[in-house]
Order: sequence, then C-alpha cells, then structure tokens
Amino acid sequence: MDESRLSALRAELNKIHKWPSKYMFKFIVPSFEDRVTAVKLIFGESAHFEMKWSANGKYTAITVHAMMMNVDEIFEKYEEAAKIEGIISL
Repeated sequence: MDESRLSALRAELNKIHKWPSKYMFKFIVPSFEDRVTAVKLIFGESAHFEMKWSANGKYTAITVHAMMMNVDEIFEKYEEAAKIEGIISL
C-alpha cells in the first residue's frame, strides 16, 4: 500500500478509535495447522480467536479481537501476517 493510502487509513482509524482500543482483524488461511498457529503467534494468548472452516475444509477464516495500543501496531500486525504463505487479509 502506498504512503498516501496508509496516511489516509491512519487518519481514519485515529478518528474512529481512542487508543488503546480493541480491534478486529480478519484473515483467511489454507487449513494447515502451521498457518493457523502462525496467526495465533502474531497476536499472543491475550487475543480472542474465532475460527470457521470452509465447507470443503481447505480454508480457515480467522477473526482476531486484540487490544491495540495505536494504529501503527495494527499496521505491524498486518505486515507480520503478510509473511504467512497463502494468507488473505480482509
């Protein structure tokens, strides 16, 4: 994402949230245990995870509710998640 879009998103998130704030992340990953575990490791044990599997079981939708200290921490989590093979961030 280019810097102007990041700046606009940062401003919008700062309008909506007072920090620290709970934030909801959504991801879809191939249903391999190591990929699901990798997402969990990014957020740690204090986060709340909800998982739903696709009808054929090939994919897992993961919703993460986690306390974020600021908008930059949100961006960092998405950057870490982007390193997971096959992940889709929503």
